[in-house]
Amino acid sequence: MINKFEKVKEILRIESAAIDRAAANLDSASVTTAIELLENCPSKVIVCGVGKSGVIGQKIAQTMTSTGTVAVFVNPSDALHGGLGVVAENDVVIALSNSGETEELLAILPALRQRGVKIIAIVGNESSTLARVADAVLDGSVDKEACPLNLAPTASTTVALAIGDAIAMALMEAKGLTSEDFAANHPAGRLGKRLTLTVNDLMHESPNIAIDATWLEVVKAISKNALGAVNVVGDDTKLIGIVTDGDLRRTIEKTEPSGLSSLTASDMMTAGPITAFPEMLAFDALKLMEDRPSQISVLPVVDGDGKSVGLLRLHDVVRSGL
Repeated sequence: MINKFEKVKEILRIESAAIDRAAANLDSASVTTAIELLENCPSKVIVCGVGKSGVIGQKIAQTMTSTGTVAVFVNPSDALHGGLGVVAENDVVIALSNSGETEELLAILPALRQRGVKIIAIVGNESSTLARVADAVLDGSVDKEACPLNLAPTASTTVALAIGDAIAMALMEAKGLTSEDFAANHPAGRLGKRLTLTVNDLMHESPNIAIDATWLEVVKAISKNALGAVNVVGDDTKLIGIVTDGDLRRTIEKTEPSGLSSLTASDMMTAGPITAFPEMLAFDALKLMEDRPSQISVLPVVDGDGKSVGLLRLHDVVRSGL
């Protein structure tokens, strides 16, 4: 009986070895030419492939687009029936074919050449028709597929994907893409949010009370706004302090019943609290709230003049996905 666990490990080793072999076989001049063609492309990158190579091509196109190089996947079969309209002069084409003889791919080569595009081929046969017409050839050949019958595209598609990823990453570095640039293309991802989401995006309208507000007025204000705190401001709305649920509870607990009527926000507040600014990154505000001996659950938000403009809750920052 076949040991399924050992078989899985064996297949992974075959694919890993295929990538190692591809790294050793790549020609320096060809790789340099490919990177330079892509880096200097004044238009866009067109990625083409049929079948499994097409699936790999779609992934390569998406990786390039998200890392600073506009790339579009075009299925050669569709290209033959009008899809070629997306290909423009000065585009660079990345064509994937293990055999280098894929019929549909070869059928569009004359039209591509007529438009003056440069072609980068990722192929498993450097003597193939595709390789002969390409401006740069990247050797994606494998000794054998990971398929037990040596039929299903497995190691060959893994190698093609790895080469595509390697080219995309080298191109990204050559273009000097920064983490901020990457985040701008991934606004929904964690990194994107950390580099783009601001306090202003998450804060609530400032729940303000006067410094002489009674303890009952403070209770009502906290209950009404349901934010767990209120900002204490002067007549000019400049922030003076903050009263949290905890401040209110602790003050009442240590005050004699007879003295409750004389309590004001001034007696309860934390004066000169740590604050955030609307334009501050929400991630920086999160660190401000968490990176301290005693965690802060709410932050008053002030403008450049120190006026209270909002309240930021730890709960909202965490819920945003940071």
